[in-house]
Amino acid sequence: MNLIFKIALLGTLLLAANAPADDLGNSKQILCSILNVNACQADGNCTAVAAADFNIPQFIEIDTKTGTLSTTAASGENRATPASQVSREDGRLLIHGNQMGRAFSLQIQESSGQASFASVADGTAMTIFAACTPRLD
Repeated sequence: MNLIFKIALLGTLLLAANAPADDLGNSKQILCSILNVNACQADGNCTAVAAADFNIPQFIEIDTKTGTLSTTAASGENRATPASQVSREDGRLLIHGNQMGRAFSLQIQESSGQASFASVADGTAMTIFAACTPRLD
């Protein structure tokens, strides 16, 4: 490839990486795609891991009224996790809850769809980064 083509390609990729997502401010249903997962142990050792290795689905549907997190119908898994608290604050959707001895928190930037999830259990913490968009019915 010539240098001009490489520079044009790099510029296109950088613009795409910073492209704004749909505004989630009024969305009742959100679909999130998992981008990165990290597992951390109590000794401070953190490693990037595959979502599937920890039974984390590739796509998560979120009901913004109840905070219920669920797998998509297409996954065939039929899993759902209810939240104990859902709020909106300063353009962020915040969801907290616990299930099966684990506590979890989600923060989704409503203007960009960028999401950060955390799940903690005895001696282990998972950080998950995702991209979210309104779910169209």
